[in-house]
Amino acid sequence: MTHSNSRLVTLLARIRERRARVGVIGLGYVGLPLAVELACAGFHVTGFDVNTAKVREVNGGRSYIPDVDPAQLADAVAGGRLHATSEPSALADLDVIDICVPTPLRKTKDPDLSFVVKAIDAVAERLTPGQLVILESTTYPATTDEVVQPRLEAGGLKVERDFFLAFSPERVDPGNRTHTTSSIPKIVGGRGPASRDAAVAFYQQIVSAVVPVTSTRVAEMVKLLENTFRAVNIALVNEVAQMCHALDIDVWEVIDAAATKPFGFMPFYPGPGLGGHCIPIDPFYLSWKAREKGFECRFIELAGHVNASMPMFVVDRVADALNDAGKPIRGSRVHVYGVAYKRDVGDIRESPALDIIGLLTRRGAIVSYSDPFVPRFTHGGCAFEAVAEADALRRAPDCIVVCTDHARFDWAALAACGRPIVDTRNALREFAGPHIIPLTGQRPPASAVA
Repeated sequence: MTHSNSRLVTLLARIRERRARVGVIGLGYVGLPLAVELACAGFHVTGFDVNTAKVREVNGGRSYIPDVDPAQLADAVAGGRLHATSEPSALADLDVIDICVPTPLRKTKDPDLSFVVKAIDAVAERLTPGQLVILESTTYPATTDEVVQPRLEAGGLKVERDFFLAFSPERVDPGNRTHTTSSIPKIVGGRGPASRDAAVAFYQQIVSAVVPVTSTRVAEMVKLLENTFRAVNIALVNEVAQMCHALDIDVWEVIDAAATKPFGFMPFYPGPGLGGHCIPIDPFYLSWKAREKGFECRFIELAGHVNASMPMFVVDRVADALNDAGKPIRGSRVHVYGVAYKRDVGDIRESPALDIIGLLTRRGAIVSYSDPFVPRFTHGGCAFEAVAEADALRRAPDCIVVCTDHARFDWAALAACGRPIVDTRNALREFAGPHIIPLTGQRPPASAVA
């Protein structure tokens, strides 16, 4: 039996018997749920993060990620199955290392792999024979074999002979209670058959289905296709929304009617813009890599342009609402409902609400906000603190903008306030009144539809 075969057999046995020691690098929206799921399955898990505050919270049994059950986290820590650290020396004692660090874009719209490189270098310095290294961070095709593998092999160990390497894209949807870490199928691509088999066996311990693909490049491309699909379709409906506004048509009514077709149509919905750590970013990873190969992704670039135009479109709607009330933007008090990028989460990364606030502020508006998940934030050098909904309505702002439709908001109270409301999320669809201004056109009265 060759060294690679014997190491694979040993690793597979430890994984299937759940004796493998697992490390998760990056304890954010992807890494912490994964670490807790692994610990609940019986693995001994070490979580790594450079943020010492996160390390303290995890070791104290406290969850800072809404998708993580605090009781499960506390039980895993108390039972000795989960421990967090900022010390990379512990990497040498692990069987499986799963990397879940951020991959943002630079201002020039090209990939920033600095977090991945730091994590890989920390692993490479302590890499030992028989280890399985998996990258989950979203990135462009060929990252695993062009960036990760050479750095891991620099010390003399070789993939498929001495250690195993795979890519498995994260598919986390923050705030989704139906599709969670354990229920979402896992795509797995290895740098060879042994790496693929090891990673498949690993994820089979915690997820309902594992989907092997032929290479890490295919696995990397799968993730980008998934999010580019969403970005392009959202761009289409955002452009249709702007078109419907020019034609004085309520785009929400159009989409709801079109969605009754049982085939050939999938409803996507407009909004104030794209936000989050994936959809606004991932398509640019793909277009950047394509340009490197001499291919121009015109469709993807156009979708990005359309989605990026939505915050200004919303601000123009605010200006129209204020103008109808005989007021300019400058000096008017505008209150924003929700600054998180999506409903019922506290994540403001790439949130279009921040762009809207910045645009309004630059035009002289006095901006405040309410968000039960975001108590404070800083944007454009300005610090903001959340205002309670009731207090905000008592102050009678000149205009209100619904940017995020959190379930905790009291929509009936908002609708009854009588102030001009620009509703970018169709959150007030059950309420009527000339002061409720939809994203496009004019909302018909409830009696207009039998």
